Amino acid sequence: MPEDPRDPRDEPVGEPSRRRKRAYFVMMGTCLLLIVLAWNVVRFWSVPAAVVMSVVAAVIPPAAAVVANWGRGG
Repeated sequence: MPEDPRDPRDEPVGEPSRRRKRAYFVMMGTCLLLIVLAWNVVRFWSVPAAVVMSVVAAVIPPAAAVVANWGRGG
């Protein structure tokens, strides 16, 4: 029986899947975008909104790390 080349069990244990990598980079890109928009655009209209955007951006990196490491053996 031929083996499936996309079998996730064939990945090295230390290497996250392509889907998790993409999710991590999307989350971190969103984090950077929130910070840049908050302190270069939004703060001119509403400082509290910029602070809320920054708080949301501060929560994203730990969540992104959890997503990137989800389901890894070890």
